[in-house]
Amino acid sequence: MNEWLKSFFELFYPNLCLICGESLVTGEIQLCLKCQSQIPKTNYHLLPENPVEKRFWGKVPVANASSYFFFQKGSDFQKLIHELKYRGNREIGTIIGKYAAIDLLENPEYHDVDWIVPVPLHPKKLAKRGYNQSEMICTGISVILEKPVNTSNLVRVQENTTQTKKSIYERYENTQGIFHLTNPEEFRDKHILLVDDVLTTGSTLEACIQTLLLAENCKVSVFTLAVAI
Repeated sequence: MNEWLKSFFELFYPNLCLICGESLVTGEIQLCLKCQSQIPKTNYHLLPENPVEKRFWGKVPVANASSYFFFQKGSDFQKLIHELKYRGNREIGTIIGKYAAIDLLENPEYHDVDWIVPVPLHPKKLAKRGYNQSEMICTGISVILEKPVNTSNLVRVQENTTQTKKSIYERYENTQGIFHLTNPEEFRDKHILLVDDVLTTGSTLEACIQTLLLAENCKVSVFTLAVAI
């Protein structure tokens, strides 16, 4: 009976791949295997001193830094980010987070992570969206790395204006003092994996890292789902 109901439901609400629009088969969730294999992965997790890591050089110290795939406006895979951020599809963040974490397991530098921490949203924005897209990515990573997610220690205390159309320096100024560490002792001597959706200039991540490093002997690695090119 359940299979019959499922088939009947899919007549009106077909289960289609987010990228190519083809029908998904049993075992495929949101993405077909073909499109999953075509995600433009960076493989930066295997490359020491990779371009993502270099973005933080001379600004804030990071232990490791990587992004899962290249984000290009107008590309098919831009849909993944838009679904996650603007169309209420929180599940896709968890799914892609799992895919990405499988790759991260290939690098032992990520094995000793103590906490996975999403870049926090301001409470007003969180209430409007209904969820933090970076937390959804963390949820997927947590399943694979078997590390806990912490959403209560690093918090956003100021609602900064939009970063769109700002210069690099203006973005930097726009993110100063907007984050707070509620309990620095909790992250003392810990390795934090800081997670965000898309890396553009990195100014928001830099502000988060500066705040996390207020915890004594805290080590921070950075991971984003995508990096803009």
